Amino acid sequence: MRTVICQACGLVWSDPRPHDARQFYEEEYRLSYKQTYSPKPKHVLRAGHVALSRFEKIEQLLTSPKAVLDVGTGGGEFAYLLQSLGHGVSGIEPNRGYADYSIQEYGLTAQVGFVQDAAFAPESFDVVTIWHVLEHTEDPGVVLTLLRSWLKPDGTLVVEVPNVEATCQAPHSTFHEAHLYNFNVVSLRRLAKKHGLYEVKHLISRDGGNITMFLSRMEPLIHDRYDASIPGNCEWISRIVRQHSNVRRHLTPLPYLRAWQRLCRSLKERREAADERGGKALLDKLYSPQLQLHSVGRP
Repeated sequence: MRTVICQACGLVWSDPRPHDARQFYEEEYRLSYKQTYSPKPKHVLRAGHVALSRFEKIEQLLTSPKAVLDVGTGGGEFAYLLQSLGHGVSGIEPNRGYADYSIQEYGLTAQVGFVQDAAFAPESFDVVTIWHVLEHTEDPGVVLTLLRSWLKPDGTLVVEVPNVEATCQAPHSTFHEAHLYNFNVVSLRRLAKKHGLYEVKHLISRDGGNITMFLSRMEPLIHDRYDASIPGNCEWISRIVRQHSNVRRHLTPLPYLRAWQRLCRSLKERREAADERGGKALLDKLYSPQLQLHSVGRP
């Protein structure tokens, strides 16, 4: 796989594309990562814990009933959490097996397909979320333009992507065949601005691995002029990637801590999954404390 970087702005992408994106995500993606066409109990639990952490990031947007679109809804764990809390939730998921599971197991409203194929009325949603999907798309700009059109004028788009500056992963995992594009904060901000979306704030995960950016259609009173180039960003990213080595990484506690965390997580998942049969039962038990604290009336 060849990975290239724009010398003007620092955007990183795969060239040529390693696969036919539509066929890969419709048929092969979940199978290659999870070895299954629908989520197993351990996958449901893992995604459920991730859903809770994602909710914590956006709960200030959901203090009253909202219309929410979740793009790349997967097995439906995050969408089901929001639906259980009282929000009106729609989803988009290209993989038929996972989409059907979310519809049948949780009663979710989900369109099977890609963002470009979805049909929603303009300005339908208060909140649109796209967690670790944008980097997989063939044309992120087209996707952002569509999501903007479905967002209410005062709505918020929440985008989370891997951070190309991250050094928490092994060097050989910096670039991934399924990630067609790689962003840092400034390149993501610039792409969003090009398509009429403006940063409200962003978060960096504790390990530096992920960027969560909150975007609005509303143009700020004071902002810099749009310029396609980002001086110095190419050099900055290139230097980080070159300096990220296995030797440097293994001189820090991070790889050993992550290995221990994975082991503990696996044991916990086995223990929790042993008590319940279906995904809904697993998530209802996991989400119960949040539902008691944060439930709202239906929109």
